[in-house]
Amino acid sequence: MLDLKFVRENPEIVKQNIKNKFQDSKLALVDEVIELDEQNRAAKQEGDALRAERNKLSKQIGALMGQGKKEEAEEMKRLVTDASDHLAELEKTEGELEEKIKKIMMTIPNIIDPSVPIGKDDSENVEVERYGEPVVPDFDIPYHAEIMESFDGIDLDSARKVAGNGFYYLMGDIARLHSSVISYARDFMIGRGFTYCIPPFMIRSEVVTGVMSFAEMDAMMYKIEGEDLYLIGTSEHSMIGKFIDTILPETKLPQTLTSYSPCFRKEKGAHGLEERGVYRIHQFEKQEMIVVCKPEESMDWYEKLWQNTVDLFRTLDIPVRTLECCSGDLADLKVKSVDVEAWSPRQKKYFEVGSCSNLGDAQARRLKIRVSGEDGKKYFAHTLNNTVVAPPRMLIAFLENNLQADGTVKIPEALQPYMGGMKALVPKK
Repeated sequence: MLDLKFVRENPEIVKQNIKNKFQDSKLALVDEVIELDEQNRAAKQEGDALRAERNKLSKQIGALMGQGKKEEAEEMKRLVTDASDHLAELEKTEGELEEKIKKIMMTIPNIIDPSVPIGKDDSENVEVERYGEPVVPDFDIPYHAEIMESFDGIDLDSARKVAGNGFYYLMGDIARLHSSVISYARDFMIGRGFTYCIPPFMIRSEVVTGVMSFAEMDAMMYKIEGEDLYLIGTSEHSMIGKFIDTILPETKLPQTLTSYSPCFRKEKGAHGLEERGVYRIHQFEKQEMIVVCKPEESMDWYEKLWQNTVDLFRTLDIPVRTLECCSGDLADLKVKSVDVEAWSPRQKKYFEVGSCSNLGDAQARRLKIRVSGEDGKKYFAHTLNNTVVAPPRMLIAFLENNLQADGTVKIPEALQPYMGGMKALVPKK
């Protein structure tokens, strides 16, 4: 969420930013919120003047009563009552105006970084760099669910009976591999200096609206019926929520956390062949990382965060690339974002396995996460988030890139201690 003062003083910058994000339908909101703000400030000024007048009259009543001027005192009381009634109307108007202003301000997108490429959608995202050599082996690579089935490692039919489409049972070595990747990612991030965290898996609505746009919320979140609770779609939300309505001493920054959690997503819409199996699902587990820092440090942390993911995937012998998200592909709160994509030898192309985002002070402004500087001045922190690993999608890349011609799957050295020393998975079929 932008600073209302910034919108008031820089309407053309805000409008151009909306155009850069190809959201022209929101252009009228800028003038509308400025007009509402003007009305609200006028109402506040009138209210302040009324309060001062009422206080003045109230003091005069006592003096008049003391002088025995009862009629004049009664007239003053009537004026005080009239002022109070008008003030109550003004306060109601202020409340209504502030609610309208807040709703619009939650809809106007954040100002994107000047380095963000301008484009309408993800088809115009820009490749930044590749890491590792993409290899297409001289043998056919089966669909990922078929690889898992060769190890008796997945049961989609039973999951459909129990929970419906978009769920799975992972079994045996594949389930162990899944847990090993999560544990390895946890220790990898602890080794990078992050504090390990297991957060709440449900969050209140004030946190949900603080960390994401309304459109994202509707597309992603499952609500608990009858309660003000939502199942998290990603643990970054509850980790950022940890700092809601707090004032952090500048000396305590940066806050760097890495978390494990299950994640729950609606995943609306129809999906093609490549998004069946365990690619796009309603329930999965993830290792995440977040940073709360000073504004001047957020871009440095942005570079460090996505590099952590690249480094982790390379230790597992998975080629990856980074893809800069264009303006039209950025969620409204984001200043800048990069996707990490893993190589799929079967599809002969890269696919998304993680995303790193700098949100500037947008989340901090919504959640009231402030920093107290050494000079005593308070300002809003910057927040960032990034996926470490999100199996089972990450397992697709792992299995395809480590599959051998005889059907075995090589276990990279970094992961072997988490797999009981196993160097390869041997198929049962």
